[in-house]
Amino acid sequence: MQRLEELRSWLASALPDQAFTLAPASADASFRRYFRVSFADGSPSRIVMDAPPEKEDSRPWLQVAELLRSAGAHVPEVLATDVERGFLLLSDLGSTTYLTALRGSESPTNELQHTAHLQHAANLYADALGTLAAIQCASRPGVLPDYDRSLLLREMMLFPEWYLSRHKGVTLSDADTATLHAVFERILAVNLDEPKVFVHRDYHSRNLMLLEPAAGLGANPGIIDFQDAVYGPITYDLASLFKDAYIRWDEDFILDLLVRYWETARKLGLPVRAEFSDFFRDFEWMGVQRHLKVLGIFARLHHRDGKDGYLADMPLVMDYLRRACKRYRELGPLLKLLNRIDPEDTRVGYTF
Repeated sequence: MQRLEELRSWLASALPDQAFTLAPASADASFRRYFRVSFADGSPSRIVMDAPPEKEDSRPWLQVAELLRSAGAHVPEVLATDVERGFLLLSDLGSTTYLTALRGSESPTNELQHTAHLQHAANLYADALGTLAAIQCASRPGVLPDYDRSLLLREMMLFPEWYLSRHKGVTLSDADTATLHAVFERILAVNLDEPKVFVHRDYHSRNLMLLEPAAGLGANPGIIDFQDAVYGPITYDLASLFKDAYIRWDEDFILDLLVRYWETARKLGLPVRAEFSDFFRDFEWMGVQRHLKVLGIFARLHHRDGKDGYLADMPLVMDYLRRACKRYRELGPLLKLLNRIDPEDTRVGYTF
């Protein structure tokens, strides 16, 4: 409560002579909180970020926001800051995420509705890919932290520590540990061989906002939750986008969009592979690294932070992981380990 009162007091000084109310806007997997600021006179609402300085540093958010804005991406406008206390006042990109827009109020009930839904999704993803390409074209080394071997490996180690040990109660034998580490090394070799660009690191349906033209908010998508951006593998954000933990698409749909991105990226001079098959392999193996990390993070959010909502998303992430392991022989040892300690759940379906 004291923190909330500090926030109200700061807002009152940042918004003199304006009566306002606060309501929770959203929360993410960190210690940050977001509130929507509404005004009695009907002025456009704002978003205030509460990032406790002992747990969250607001400066990376501000740095990356400026980088993305300069690249042409639509990010919240910064209206007032108090970095020392961890308060930021931002423009409001609305409350409709891509996830909400894509799920819709009802599932398609016939072929015509299904086709229309896929076309709507394709249009939204085309916007997202266009913005992603613009960000990647603005990339340069030495600006953001490197997505290096140490960080990639540290993320994968969340899988044995939090998913296997803490969540599943599995104690790996020395042989299993050696197998897992050998697979990690192979994954790292593929990931680190990729060309590098700016990487949002969570470029998916919950962090892309659907902007309504009538509200004058600008072009889709609005982008949030970018403070952990790095300089790393070019397929990483594509894996986040199309191997989304929260919504699933048929592989033919994903392949079509990936091919379109790859063709456009080549025309723009982005450093994608010359052959699509090689580019797709990079994409798949990057997804494996991310799936291992996400399973560990979701388990940690549950067991350490008491955030149970992510448990329902684990089966889809595990299914992505299994499918990639089945496709590439070098990932066979990981698949065998998964099948033994975490038998396959065949109930995972498709979301349209």
